Amino acid sequence: MDWRLFVSLFALIFVAELPGKSTLASLLMAARAKPLPVFLGACAAYVAHSALAVAAGKIVGLLPVRPVQVAVGIIFLVLAVFLWLHQGVAPCETSASGTRSSKTMMAAFTVVFIAQWGDPTQIATAALAAKYASATWTVFLSATLALWAVTGVAVIIGHHAKAKFHPAMLQKIASVIFAGVGLVLLAQAIRHP
Repeated sequence: MDWRLFVSLFALIFVAELPGKSTLASLLMAARAKPLPVFLGACAAYVAHSALAVAAGKIVGLLPVRPVQVAVGIIFLVLAVFLWLHQGVAPCETSASGTRSSKTMMAAFTVVFIAQWGDPTQIATAALAAKYASATWTVFLSATLALWAVTGVAVIIGHHAKAKFHPAMLQKIASVIFAGVGLVLLAQAIRHP
């Protein structure tokens, strides 16, 4: 493995994902649920996206950005409305049962998997896989581990935030942020035909 390439790709993906939708979603879910299932669900979604990006190479980078942005924007708006209307019944409430943990994991997987479509880090991973065709595993590992690292930071911050804020307030904040992300994505799709 080319360690210089690994480190440079890791740093690139890590920095690019810090302000990402998926990072924000992981942070907000960890503020409402046990951190480990949120982390595991998000990580599984990232493995799937990295594998798709590397396997598809340039093709993933050619996905139509506008329809993807519109779809993800609408999904974020629907999630915002759900969170606002269902105060105290968040989809990721903390519970001791294994069933709740698996539901939390599936919720995290689903949200991150949907949010990651058309994300700059997914497109960058596809482009890097095309550029470094002989280093496919290096691209896959560096991208995946960078995404996991960002998710770990987000989950830790979210988990500690719930001790400082009332859960209903966190849910309202999450709702407003999700709505904002959805509106920004829709505005970008309208501006860039």
